[in-house]
Amino acid sequence: MSTPEQHFPGRDRRAVRHPGPTGAPRVDGDRTAVVIGGGIAGIAAATALAERGTRVTLLESTDRLGGRVAAWPLPDGRSMSRGFHAFFRQYYNLRSLLRRVDPDLQWLTPVTDYPLLRAGRPGDSFANIPRTPPWNVLGFVLRSPAFTPRSLSRVNAKAALEMMRVRFPDTFSAYDGESAAMFLDRLRFPEDARDLALEVFARSFFASPDDFAAGELVAMFHAYFIGSAEGLIFDVPTDDYDTAIWAPLGRMLAERGVTVRCGAEVDSWEITDDQVTVCTGQDVITADAAVLATDPRSARGLVDRLRGNVQAGTVDAWKASVADTRNAPPFTVLRLWYDGLVDTERPAFVGTSGFGPVDNVSLLERFEAGAARWSAEHGGSVVELHAYACDTDVQPGSPAARDLAAQMERELHRIWPECAHLNVVERETLIRDDCTLITPENWAGRPGVETPWQHLVLAGDWVRCDYPVALMERAATTGFLAGNALLGRWGAAGQDLWTVPMRGLLAGRS
Repeated sequence: MSTPEQHFPGRDRRAVRHPGPTGAPRVDGDRTAVVIGGGIAGIAAATALAERGTRVTLLESTDRLGGRVAAWPLPDGRSMSRGFHAFFRQYYNLRSLLRRVDPDLQWLTPVTDYPLLRAGRPGDSFANIPRTPPWNVLGFVLRSPAFTPRSLSRVNAKAALEMMRVRFPDTFSAYDGESAAMFLDRLRFPEDARDLALEVFARSFFASPDDFAAGELVAMFHAYFIGSAEGLIFDVPTDDYDTAIWAPLGRMLAERGVTVRCGAEVDSWEITDDQVTVCTGQDVITADAAVLATDPRSARGLVDRLRGNVQAGTVDAWKASVADTRNAPPFTVLRLWYDGLVDTERPAFVGTSGFGPVDNVSLLERFEAGAARWSAEHGGSVVELHAYACDTDVQPGSPAARDLAAQMERELHRIWPECAHLNVVERETLIRDDCTLITPENWAGRPGVETPWQHLVLAGDWVRCDYPVALMERAATTGFLAGNALLGRWGAAGQDLWTVPMRGLLAGRS
């Protein structure tokens, strides 16, 4: 049951509250936990535990908090990050974490539209359409040039209705073995509209549609569009991620007694019947429990090195499930500082289709305070381009990476032609391949929050979660779920969670 109207986390009155464990306001006795990973999932877990009296040590292998949403300073008042992130209104649990340091979320500002620009074809807009299902779907289809009466007449109505009959978590497993591309083929989704589902959405998961799970795509349609009244408009931070998010959250953790150790690489760790021992360099940390909240590749390495004394068969099967997780292909972020301004009519963010490897373009001075200061001082724009699901030979410093960056810049000149007449003052290229890939294989076989050990739990966007959440919201949600799992075992109350509806409009109640 949902709480009274004024307690809903957003505008959607069909949002669902998932109560945390009940119990005492604080843990009984001197409980300790070590959280490995200082991204969204790790910080959410550390917050939930520390707020209820657990002494937490958070270990982050890099020199700063933020994980895969980190940002760092550059000379001349500039900054760099791993790229643009959209903070959707459906991210109830991530927003709950952020409200700890900014109750009114004043550091978020809306991006009122993010048009899709198609090469040689009419584009699309997500602004000024109804937000309440099903009128949002009807409104968008009627407005979009990608949908015509002829193309809509060919749609597989039975497959289309599947998206209105979702039931979570069953829906995730219902599409085992089917990729996003295969589902759209079966749906007979209009060719001219495929970039809406694949270029804008599936590739935003850093994935090729042939490797991306159909269940995840359907869940995404439900969470962001078909099943939620929050709308497709999102917010972005008013400054770089470190200034707006991680520095305040770091101070919050310190105020709650969390010991944060950056640059702390885990060398070895062991689980016994009653404690976890983690070794980092010269330090040995013992705790009652641990939360593993790293990126998937790091998690696979740590699990492979983990020593523990649980029944061998159980551990072997669990370790195999972790080892079977996969990383998405490399992605590239190209940030350019120009000596002049782009056209004032350009949007803050635009998705693209048909422009080579470029998936979207951001104009940072429109929303980031640091970029705006640089722009005012130098009279130039700060433009960021993304390319997702790159070829595997695109690695930092490689010839393929240099060729890709040059191609991205040439495509920008097609997208925003005035950039061809501006000079690049500074440029930064970032290439990473550490993001999660949700493949079409067995969803239920993916590792979840629970492990064979009562005092080890997992968190992160790569961890299986029964709720229709993804990306940053899955990271925050599993972080809180990991904290809740330990708090429940210790007899303490946990964190309530919220999601979009767990059923589609036509799913019924049975």
